[in-house]
Amino acid sequence: MTYEQAVQYLFDSAPMFQNVGAAAYKEGLGGTLALDEYFGHPHRNYRTIHVGGTNGKGSVCHTLAAILQSQGYRVGLYTSPHLVDFRERIRVNGKKISKKRVIEFVQAVRKEPWETGFSFFELATALAFKYFEEQKVDFAVIEVGLGGRLDCTNIIQPVLSVITNISFDHVQFLGDTLPKIASEKAGIIKSGIPVCIGENVNPEVKAVFQNKAKEVGAPITFAEDEAFPRKGLEGAALQGLCQEKNQQTILTSVRLLRERGIEISDKAVKRGFKEVCTMTGLMGRWQILSKKPLTICDTAHNKGGLEYIFRHLATLPHQRLHFVFGMVSDKDVDAVLSMMPKDAVYYFTQASVQRAMPAEEVCKRAITHNLHGKVFNDVKTAFLAAKKEASSKDIIYIGGSTFIVADLLTYLGY
Repeated sequence: MTYEQAVQYLFDSAPMFQNVGAAAYKEGLGGTLALDEYFGHPHRNYRTIHVGGTNGKGSVCHTLAAILQSQGYRVGLYTSPHLVDFRERIRVNGKKISKKRVIEFVQAVRKEPWETGFSFFELATALAFKYFEEQKVDFAVIEVGLGGRLDCTNIIQPVLSVITNISFDHVQFLGDTLPKIASEKAGIIKSGIPVCIGENVNPEVKAVFQNKAKEVGAPITFAEDEAFPRKGLEGAALQGLCQEKNQQTILTSVRLLRERGIEISDKAVKRGFKEVCTMTGLMGRWQILSKKPLTICDTAHNKGGLEYIFRHLATLPHQRLHFVFGMVSDKDVDAVLSMMPKDAVYYFTQASVQRAMPAEEVCKRAITHNLHGKVFNDVKTAFLAAKKEASSKDIIYIGGSTFIVADLLTYLGY
């Protein structure tokens, strides 16, 4: 079996959420618990940090991993989705899992007479947890896939739980109000385990977290109530207005880890912020691809994440703003379009996943919000058209969906 065949098995026999959306969603922890039993509960053999929330999970996970690596710990990192290669999801000290290990895992799973099939995410999570045990990591930073309460990752007993923020996303699974969504996210709060809440959205959401923490006896800290000197963080690799909130969440998390007796120096914190992209392989977060014209891509994909993007873009000097833009069909597309700058030049496109909203449909909806541009059948063509149109004093932004960025980075050879 080749690596390509192994990954295709994962994608085909157990649909990947990023490709098909709701069809891949499997409620409950039965499959996860069966795989965990089969592989000998590997996550019990190292310390974990569990990170949930709507936006910012990836940035927080990668930066915490970089900080711990800078301190000299051996660190596993499990995140989703991947942008170019499946192996991006599972790393140890920034290095992707080997193709050989992925093949071995798939072969082991295929030979067993399971009573039920597994979802893509159940298999990926089992592989990550087992691999981290084999690699003898000191810590593993684990990103929640979807929600929290019933997410595959929620079998761990972490040293710290983190919930970055609450916004509208995946409402068909998590609920159509912020308190309902918060209740699902709060499912990662566990007895006696400190929890850091990144952003206070509103009193109702705050109450959900407070009540859950009280119910299970978990010490709760709201990052926005903390005060930290930011000296030394000016050179942080991750930029953008949203990263200011993430910085506060990360610094609060570091304080809580220190309180649990985990050694983390100020030097390690500064290095982690500064070198997170090179240390952990993070891509697609306010990623600057070129300077003239300033070309930026970002994986923000819902109203809560994109409003920070639009606000930040408005502060940057430019003559014209060019948007290479597409979304997936299960997002609140109109809510996003209603916020977008009216004077930008738009290149409406679609990603190469089944969930992608057709570019023509995005354009049609955009017109109702007084946004105008041309339609392109793929990201590469749209990006090249924007490059051709833009002057050196313009800005090109590529985003709207994680998968738009994934197609772009694949084309650019990342």
